[in-house]
Amino acid sequence: MRILIAEDDQVLADGLTRSLRASHYAVDQVGDGQSADHALHSGSFDLLILDLGLPRLSGFEVLKRLRSRGDSLPVLILTAADNLEDKVRGLDLGADDYMAKPFELAELEARVRALTRRGMGATSSLIRHGPLSVDLSGRVVMLDDRVVDLSARELALLEVLLQRSGRLVSKDQLVDHLCVWGEEVSTNAIEVYIHRLRKKIETGPVRIATVRGLGYCLERIAGPAPAPAATVAPGSGGPSAQVA
Repeated sequence: MRILIAEDDQVLADGLTRSLRASHYAVDQVGDGQSADHALHSGSFDLLILDLGLPRLSGFEVLKRLRSRGDSLPVLILTAADNLEDKVRGLDLGADDYMAKPFELAELEARVRALTRRGMGATSSLIRHGPLSVDLSGRVVMLDDRVVDLSARELALLEVLLQRSGRLVSKDQLVDHLCVWGEEVSTNAIEVYIHRLRKKIETGPVRIATVRGLGYCLERIAGPAPAPAATVAPGSGGPSAQVA
């Protein structure tokens, strides 16, 4: 999961970045509204943490432009504790949640988990894909009731594939969602991570299909069709296959 923090208080921004990266999120930060608007135009994110009092372009305008483009990116706004008008205006412009400063990091991280779950279409922290389950809150992956040990990058890859289960995800999209600015991760490296992830989760009816030259798709493999029921033919004394 990749998060953009738009906050002009550098101490606060650095603290949020360190905390979220420790929870295995890819995090980028900007300190003004114009940079935030440009980043949202050019990058791919799973959540925006937006301070309303940004220089150069207000957080309100950043949010307004984001929604005018039809972008449904989850947005958590940060606002002054005593400014009810800003909270209401931010929510009316399309923010999904808000937090009043000062706040506890533990609460912010809980809000982040809730919003990223919502972005994945999940109502709880547990997402299932056949025998595969991922607890987004505890960052635990289970396959057939056993824990699967994944690295932070492998888990991030799996989350992106789950978010788009049954749909094609290109290598470039994976790079965009996994990597922060300035981090050199090639599409060849993505192939290596996918290979490692496959070895750990493709032990049952789950697979990561490769669409050559395009990308990957998380699929469920259908089990064998049940055998037709056997019946006893009158007077035969033994079973025979029932014919439709």
